Amino acid sequence: VQLQASGGGLAQAGESLRLSCVASGPIPSISRISRMGWYRQAPGKQREWLATRIRAGRISYADSVQGRFTASADGGKNTLNLQMNSLEPEDTAVYYCSVGILGSSNDIWGQGTQVTVSS
Repeated sequence: VQLQASGGGLAQAGESLRLSCVASGPIPSISRISRMGWYRQAPGKQREWLATRIRAGRISYADSVQGRFTASADGGKNTLNLQMNSLEPEDTAVYYCSVGILGSSNDIWGQGTQVTVSS
């Protein structure tokens, strides 16, 4: 399974950006995706979990983005979009998507997409 993240860029405080993550690969592997999630890592900080969509469809969020960020699987079960509203300079980071695969203990990570929010 490979992940392609897109949609990062520059924004001013208060604006919105929408990230997209698409998982591709052999159908048997795609069908074994158990969860998809978004994380971010700001310079000098540890990677931070943002949101996860599990196989059954339920989505959970970190407190830090609850109410501002919305994850959705608009493009199908192999996608996870992240609508980011009311952006703040503190949201500046590289954003990563990841998937968990049934039967595997190792998550798969995408290449990351940069989000920069200016004040």
